[in-house]
Amino acid sequence: MSAAGEHIFIDGGAGRIEMVLDRPESSLRGVALVAHPHPLYGGTLDNKVVQTLAKTLVELGYASLRPNFRGVGASEGEHDEGKGETEDLLRVIAHAKEAFGDMPLVLAGFSFGAAVQTQVAQRTSPLRVVLVGVAVGRFPSEAVPADSIVIHGERDETVPLARVLDWARPQELPVVVIPGADHFFHLRLNAIKNIVKGSWRY
Repeated sequence: MSAAGEHIFIDGGAGRIEMVLDRPESSLRGVALVAHPHPLYGGTLDNKVVQTLAKTLVELGYASLRPNFRGVGASEGEHDEGKGETEDLLRVIAHAKEAFGDMPLVLAGFSFGAAVQTQVAQRTSPLRVVLVGVAVGRFPSEAVPADSIVIHGERDETVPLARVLDWARPQELPVVVIPGADHFFHLRLNAIKNIVKGSWRY
C-alpha cells in the first residue's frame, strides 16, 4: 500500500512526523488513524498488520493515515514510552480535521500502537476503536468504548491472552480470539480483515 499512498509530513512535539495517506475510491465516510507496533522492535508504518488494518478501513470508505512514531523512518525525535507518541497522534488527528473537516474518526492500532490508541481514545470521541494484539501490561492501557473491536491471538507469547482478558473483564469488553495465531498474526491477516469487516456497522 505504501507505494500507492501519499507521503505527508507535519510538525510534531519532537519534530517532523512522517505518515502515509491512503484514500478510498468510494465516497469518504471518515478518517482512520492506524498506529504501528513498538519502534524499538522494528515497528513501522509498513508493518503487515498495520497495512492490513489500513487497507481494510480504506475498503470500508475511510481515509487512512499511518504515521511513523518518533525516531522511525523520517519521523524525528526519540521513543517516549507512549507519552510523546500519544501527543503526536493527537497532532495527526488535528491535521486530519484541517484536511478533511470534522469527519468521523476511527482509531486502530497493533501491539504498542494499540496501547497508545487506548490513551488517544480517552482524549477524543472516536466513532470506533480497533485494537489488535493490544500490549496490555507492557504499556499503560486505558478503558475503551464498549463497541471497540479487540482482536488477539490465542498463542500470543508477547502479550498473553490471559492478560488481555484481565484488562477486558472489568469493562465487559468482548475479545475476538484467532485460534492458533501468534503475536504477529502470521498467516492470519485475512482473519483480521474479515473480523473487522464483519463487525462494521457504520
